[in-house]
Amino acid sequence: MGDSKVETISRLAQWRIDNFSPCSYKKSDPFKVGLWNWHLSIEKNRYMYIRLFPEPSRVSKEQPPYAKFILRISNVGANRRLYISPVHDRPLRTCDDFYWPVDSSFHGRFIIDVEFLDLRICPINITCFLNPLVVKTQGGETVSIWPMDGAIQSMSTQTTLRCLARMLDEGLHADVTIKTAEGTLRAHKAVLSASSPVFESMFHHNLKEKESSTIHIDDMSLESCRALLNYLYGTISQEDFWKHRLPLLGAANKYDIVDLKDACEESLLEDINSQNVLERLQEAWLYQLTKLKKGCMTYLFDFGKIYDVRDEINNFFRQADRELMLDMFQEVLTVWKPV
Repeated sequence: MGDSKVETISRLAQWRIDNFSPCSYKKSDPFKVGLWNWHLSIEKNRYMYIRLFPEPSRVSKEQPPYAKFILRISNVGANRRLYISPVHDRPLRTCDDFYWPVDSSFHGRFIIDVEFLDLRICPINITCFLNPLVVKTQGGETVSIWPMDGAIQSMSTQTTLRCLARMLDEGLHADVTIKTAEGTLRAHKAVLSASSPVFESMFHHNLKEKESSTIHIDDMSLESCRALLNYLYGTISQEDFWKHRLPLLGAANKYDIVDLKDACEESLLEDINSQNVLERLQEAWLYQLTKLKKGCMTYLFDFGKIYDVRDEINNFFRQADRELMLDMFQEVLTVWKPV
């Protein structure tokens, strides 16, 4: 890894400094998180100063980022020391807008992490840059880019979406009942069949669902099942998708809804952190999500975050599948080579 190159995964950026001497200055190569290219820089005088700032560009000028983030700095070697900054939440336009003084001596090899907790833009009276969703705002508080990042809602025409929404909400010509442990919902066999080969098989063959026009879904709450229908009808909101993405992932796997499964995997990759990485790794193994599994492994081992989950790892190993544990140990052997 180059001395000026910053590696990124999800919302984490990591800069490995191989050689840093007193009274020196280094600036990283640009790295992209969110809409912007960023730089880290480090300089040493009486204190060590770490700066984070966006690369000058049209985007950073017209839509300067409002960033909420944490910085961490640690040395490399057996006697690992870790310093963690407070949570910073501020606009960042130039290299003068933020610096973190570290009252400690780091030299030689060490690592700087920046974890973006949120990135926001100030609404303006124009269409935002966030494709493929088109977002128009009229001024006011800053708006997070991530809940709107990526198109979950179908790209069908708005007229068709309104019709589908009405069919679902009002039960227009509904011909199938979905029973959950908490209540029932009404839907349409044609929509379910077009979305899932499993549902299609239920209504095509002489199964009990065809005879009774009833589907029992006992492993989902009423609210999560409603979110599933909203997705299939193209009317799900980003907020509901994020709220229910784990039960939606289970439903996508059970009913072979490939596009929903892919969307859930991509979404779960976006906000991996130390609090959820082991749970995400277990979900990736359970549902055979290769990209999510690789992302969790990279976060834990390539980026050294295994140290942050030491208290949880023993319980995880007691419950984890043997093959998953073997994969993790193989990853350790690959990454942790002698220095």
